[in-house]
Amino acid sequence: MRALRLFIILIVAFRFGLDEFLLGHERVRALRVLVRRLSFWRRLAEPRAVRLRKALENLGPIFVKLGQVLSTRRDLLPADIADELAKLQDRVPPFPSSQVVVTLERVYGKPLAQVFAGFESEPVASASVAQVHLARLPDGTEAAVKILRPGIQSVIRNDVALMYSAAWLVELLWKEGKRLKPREVIAEFERHLRDELDLMLEAANASQLRRNFSDSTMLRVPEVYWDWCASEVMVMERMVGTPISRIEALRAQGVDIAQLARNGVEIFFTQVFRDGFFHADMHPGNILVDRDGRYIALDFGIMGTLTDVDKNYLAQNFLAFFRRDYRRVAQAHLEAGWVPPDTRVDAFETAIRAVCEPIFDRPLKEISFGRVLLRLFQTSRRFNVEIQPQLVLLQKTLLNIEGLGRDIDPDLDLWQTAKPYLERWMSEQIGWRAVFRHMREEAPNWSVLVPQLPRLLHQRLSLPRSTAWHEQLEAMARELRRQRRWIVWLTLLLALTVALQVTLHLL
Repeated sequence: MRALRLFIILIVAFRFGLDEFLLGHERVRALRVLVRRLSFWRRLAEPRAVRLRKALENLGPIFVKLGQVLSTRRDLLPADIADELAKLQDRVPPFPSSQVVVTLERVYGKPLAQVFAGFESEPVASASVAQVHLARLPDGTEAAVKILRPGIQSVIRNDVALMYSAAWLVELLWKEGKRLKPREVIAEFERHLRDELDLMLEAANASQLRRNFSDSTMLRVPEVYWDWCASEVMVMERMVGTPISRIEALRAQGVDIAQLARNGVEIFFTQVFRDGFFHADMHPGNILVDRDGRYIALDFGIMGTLTDVDKNYLAQNFLAFFRRDYRRVAQAHLEAGWVPPDTRVDAFETAIRAVCEPIFDRPLKEISFGRVLLRLFQTSRRFNVEIQPQLVLLQKTLLNIEGLGRDIDPDLDLWQTAKPYLERWMSEQIGWRAVFRHMREEAPNWSVLVPQLPRLLHQRLSLPRSTAWHEQLEAMARELRRQRRWIVWLTLLLALTVALQVTLHLL
């Protein structure tokens, strides 16, 4: 099966002239004459980037998804190819309704008529991994039913194995292959694909995102109906809205387009920096807008997560960018260990300034984030910046945000919209609010530990004396003195902070 799939891939690659990507390398120069003689009948009139995009579309949904991810890696691809791959969409024909019925009846163990009060055989959406049908639950609730595409697991398994082989070749043939970590990118891609193949995981993602925005006036997330969910089936609330790409229709409904764009920026930064859990597939097909101007999120198969370290690094970089503090950007990279320790901060600062300074004080319509990212990645290559595979999805999401923002409100000033939110978030992380928050979070631990201290000390004193015991006791005493000093300083800091806040309030 894998050999047959490889043969098909090679045929498609040859048909679209993708051999030129490989034959351009010096190590395989001897093959050029042979391939040219075998391909005398080909007429390759289209640019190479267009041919690559069409080849990926011909190879199927997994390669389309990989192309979408690669479009964000402008450190890995030339600009023309990255721009063309960004046009890839999941345009996949639906699978027959007879297979839908077979899957549902196997999952539920009974006839479809006994599961739903009504079920529409024609899908309302069809993507690479699953498709969606409308239905009514037994109590009459309108629902959307997502069904996994039959046989998709084996297709993905074989294609991902071949992608690993290709990544290995990239590392072998390209001098910068190891720095760009193509195998780590494929591993990250594979992990998210595996998540998409278990609709219970997607249901959990939707539930988490809904809980995160339960009080939001800007974003709606469908409720999951858990009693009807399984690994191959997800049933959720039916959401009604207008696709975000239909701007004129939204205007006709009285939606404030400028406010909608600003809300989109805040929703994105809230997901990334407050929650560290963000929707990573925000193309127009996955976003609706209701009549009240609220976003409706759909399709939760690809979600990104960030650690506190990642969030803090990104927030410092974003805020430094917005303040034009390029030295701080350079220092943040050094502190994170993403550039060699012997990197000259002033040289790195100058390179970053050359990338970012031309784009400030300009509306979104005059900024190409694709070109900015390209220049940033060129700078990262020059200074040997370590590529972070866990941020690939965030890069992809940023490009999606750029495209959406350009369609919704090209006059949006992204910097002025995002800066106040980031400053507030940073204040909550490292300001006086953070001190109170951390104390509140640690309070339960102290309430458990403090009452036990006399008993633990008595037990320790009851043990036979020894040199080791005396050394441990002295170490404990030193630690207690250190903690006491720390508590005293923290108390003074809190007192000063409160006094400062009161003084500022009075002024």
